[in-house]
Amino acid sequence: MAEKIGRVLVLGAYGFIGAEVVRSLQTSGFAVTGLGRSAEQAARVLPGVPFVAGNLLQLLQPEDWTPLLQGVDAVVNCAGVLQDMAPGELEAVHHLAIAALAAACADRGTKVVQVSAAGAGPGAATEFMRSKGRGDAALRASGAAAWILRPGLVIGQGAFGGTRLLRMLAAVPLVQPVALGQAPVQCTGMADLPAAVGAALGGKLPQGTYDLVEDQVNTLEEVLTETRKWLAFAPARMALRMPDWLLPPIAGCADALGRLGWRSPLRKTAIAEIQNGVRGDPQPYRAAMGQGLAPLQSIYQSLPAGREQRLDARMALIMPIAVAVLSLFWLASGLIGLWQLEAAANVLLARGWGSFPAKTSVVFWSLADIALGLAILWRPWAAWACLGMAGVSLFYVLAASVIAPQMWADPLGSLVKVLPGTLLSLITHQLLQER
Repeated sequence: MAEKIGRVLVLGAYGFIGAEVVRSLQTSGFAVTGLGRSAEQAARVLPGVPFVAGNLLQLLQPEDWTPLLQGVDAVVNCAGVLQDMAPGELEAVHHLAIAALAAACADRGTKVVQVSAAGAGPGAATEFMRSKGRGDAALRASGAAAWILRPGLVIGQGAFGGTRLLRMLAAVPLVQPVALGQAPVQCTGMADLPAAVGAALGGKLPQGTYDLVEDQVNTLEEVLTETRKWLAFAPARMALRMPDWLLPPIAGCADALGRLGWRSPLRKTAIAEIQNGVRGDPQPYRAAMGQGLAPLQSIYQSLPAGREQRLDARMALIMPIAVAVLSLFWLASGLIGLWQLEAAANVLLARGWGSFPAKTSVVFWSLADIALGLAILWRPWAAWACLGMAGVSLFYVLAASVIAPQMWADPLGSLVKVLPGTLLSLITHQLLQER
């Protein structure tokens, strides 16, 4: 199989789906090169895999792809974005870049496997699906040898986006929060998706468009119940069904956080997709391959679940709370320091400091607290802000131990309480690490 194709270029190689496709193709004997925005992140996720840095936002003309396609026999596109983080991003990533890639591949005789999404098309309810559909149509019209694979809700050993949200909700103790519980969902086991890519590249799957979904249609509540069962969490004592009117304000908050760099699975596009249902037609793929995809129960039965999966689900649930608590704590600390400037300066005045340096020190460190409380809300800076919080906290403890050691005997524990806050910032730093 691998002899027919020398080298495969995988776009979005270190993503949730892309990484599994790369590993599967390598196991099958293909020579794989990855493409994505960050070589550093690729080296962490896929050590030893050849990688080239590339941004689909900058690959919008066929000639832009020419140097990347040298010696490449097939391209697998696993790249995608859920919602615009900048104007026109969906159109560029899902349509314009893919149209340019398709034209370049058609000229060179390079095969293309496109990982799209079930329901993508011009009549879809969201721009995510419509832009995916435009990319699919451009690929079909290009004349390139093409396979368009459209998975449903992808469930794998790892978790990202919708599957991460399912695990977070399943980790809620005692009760089971549910929204849009009756929405129809067809799932795709992660193992089946790379297998379909391999079948396409190996000549076992005819060219065409295929929905990669299980035969059975589940409700979202049923998927959530299976997820909780798989993780071996205690059954919920009751279901907490959220009213639909709560979803728009939740989505609005998630979209606002998206402008700060947080890729919440509760953004309006994700909620709209669930409302519309995640469905496809499994019959064309079944007819082509002689068998369908694994159903939801079989998907979970094939995936090991242990302490690490349960811990990951719980930590994913706690992480946004930890970020909010740290932000509020440091903002309050800085604002109170400015508000109570005289009282705070008196601690230093009692140790022989002059009025000006004492007040200047209080103002400086109060502003530092406020800056850290704001910095953690900006996702690109959040992990560094946690380290800054830990460093400033340790400085406070050391400085206070030298300047005002009697503070250790404060009955309210003003210094003792700094230590658990420092630990929380270090734990949150780890929770914020990328996949």
